[in-house]
Amino acid sequence: MKARITESALKKLELSTKPYEVVDTQLRGFILRVQPTGSKTYYFAYRNPAGKKSRIKIGSTNSLSVAQARDLAEQHSANVIKGQDVQRKKKEDRREAKRIQDSTLGKFLDNYYHPWVVQNRKAGEKTVQTIRRNFSPYFSESLADISVLIIEKWRTERLKQGAKPSTINRDVTALRGLLSKAVEWEVIDTHPLAKLKQLKEDSSPNVRFLSAEEEERLAKSLSDRDEEIRSGRDKGNQFRKERGYELLPDLREVAFADRLTPMVTISLKTGVRQGELFDLLWKDVSFDNNVLTIRAEATKSNKTRHIPLSPTVRSVLKRWQKQSADTEPESRVFPGKGGARLNNMKRSWTGVLNAAKVKNFRWHDMRHDFASKLVMKGVPLNTVRELCGHADIATTLRYAHLAPDHKSEAIALLG
Repeated sequence: MKARITESALKKLELSTKPYEVVDTQLRGFILRVQPTGSKTYYFAYRNPAGKKSRIKIGSTNSLSVAQARDLAEQHSANVIKGQDVQRKKKEDRREAKRIQDSTLGKFLDNYYHPWVVQNRKAGEKTVQTIRRNFSPYFSESLADISVLIIEKWRTERLKQGAKPSTINRDVTALRGLLSKAVEWEVIDTHPLAKLKQLKEDSSPNVRFLSAEEEERLAKSLSDRDEEIRSGRDKGNQFRKERGYELLPDLREVAFADRLTPMVTISLKTGVRQGELFDLLWKDVSFDNNVLTIRAEATKSNKTRHIPLSPTVRSVLKRWQKQSADTEPESRVFPGKGGARLNNMKRSWTGVLNAAKVKNFRWHDMRHDFASKLVMKGVPLNTVRELCGHADIATTLRYAHLAPDHKSEAIALLG
């Protein structure tokens, strides 16, 4: 039906068993649709630039007066005259709103970057954890609003808390990677941290390695821990025996109480990274060729390297293999529960260090200890680089000052 849509006309409209529409006689395209339930909704009908009939919902009579609805219909009419498809524009606006909503730092991390980085980067999960740990206060911010100023303030606060510039730079690098992907995937137009410069780092940082006394104390701490575990097993089996239960394996019949001692020994004597040790398979250990192979997919540099087995490492691996439950080629040398990959050794490692009274020595520092001891024994830096798998000789140069008498010999040449 046709009629001028007014407030008084609304009150006079009767309900029908079927929906019907009132076409406004004053404004072309302005329509009121009446449902059998009594609900009434304003629409604006028009033809888009392609000549196809379309309509856009304006709103309900419960939320808009006739005057308000007419004003909105007039705005749509004006846009149609300008050649705009108002319904398509509305859908585009909705998609843009959703895109903006999805492109907050937190949502982009959860919905897009996390799945991608875990699938495509070895340290993907660690990268995600780094971003969550450091930048969660900004998760509600739009990606484009993660500005240089915001990160500068964050860095200043971290420095006040005592964080090292190198640590801060690594954390920011994780965030940079996320933002780079946002640009690549056209979620944002430009990289918001493109002008942010890295903090200056000490080009020759101190390298932590064990003194002879610390090495002795660490060895004793590991031995004491093994004995404590064995004693606990002895007591447990005595308890079981008295009650007729099945006994657990006797730990005094094997070389090691658990995996910690062999893992620490191998780390100190080969310089392998913790992740490389976690990924080590029995097929990587060749007793015939006396070599340990670190596969490319397990390394930081994506390059395979081979480390000769010292007598100590060979003996440890032989004895550990003898007591291991699964020594198939594809099995892990140091498996976690159910054969799964280990993810950390923090608790047991911290306990051993505390008992040995060795301070400020991380698991990764065993790698520094390995390289430092080689250099102090006069091993050429390039050989150290190859054994450690450093991608750049500059990384190995941090140990150069430990080479025996190299500076004093150079000065002596002057007479």
